[in-house]
Amino acid sequence: MIGQLHARLENLDWENQFFGVNSGIVRFTDDAPPLTVERLAAYGRVQAKIPAHRIDWLDALQQLGFQLVEGEVDLVMTVGTDRAHPLMAKAQPSDIPKLRDIAAQIFTQSRFRAPWYQPDDSGRFYAQWIENAVLGTFDHECLLLKTGDEISGFVSLRQLNDKEARVGLLAGRGVGETLMNAAADWCQQRNISTLRIATQISNTAALRRYIQSGATIESTAFWLYR
Repeated sequence: MIGQLHARLENLDWENQFFGVNSGIVRFTDDAPPLTVERLAAYGRVQAKIPAHRIDWLDALQQLGFQLVEGEVDLVMTVGTDRAHPLMAKAQPSDIPKLRDIAAQIFTQSRFRAPWYQPDDSGRFYAQWIENAVLGTFDHECLLLKTGDEISGFVSLRQLNDKEARVGLLAGRGVGETLMNAAADWCQQRNISTLRIATQISNTAALRRYIQSGATIESTAFWLYR
């Protein structure tokens, strides 16, 4: 018998404004009311992220009409003191138009893809993300790797606390090692010892790169939508 889930439902205000939808997210907690179809019906879309090992939650959510969208891997890397220090420039507001174009073309197969969202929504979302990173909003900084006047790679970073940071977006064909070294150097300059990064389970190229750079898998999760 599938158990009953208890959860709060929170509005996703920023996403709703950006995408023009009425969506919420499930926050699991034992002291919340039972999750029911009637409560979920108040939203046009509801998101849920669950640990991959909670198959009981997966089964219960599917009974409530949720569908699996994608899997996610969280990795963690200890930042050492012996890494290369690649020369990478801090992105400036004048770089935003090119960065937006690159992000919109690369990040098309995220969880914000069709049929859940409009065909161009994923690219539009990540274009806005990288613009915000350049401006220091959400992510704190974006570093650029350039070949002449052309951007050949970039990585955005956000400091979480005194000891931890997270990679936001990372993109660049054949330059992943350089970008990860630059991220590690950014952490070293701030005495940050732990770097976190997440990617889709299906992105095996990214997983290989992060592991080769010294990251280890900390957890896996599933995203579901209703």
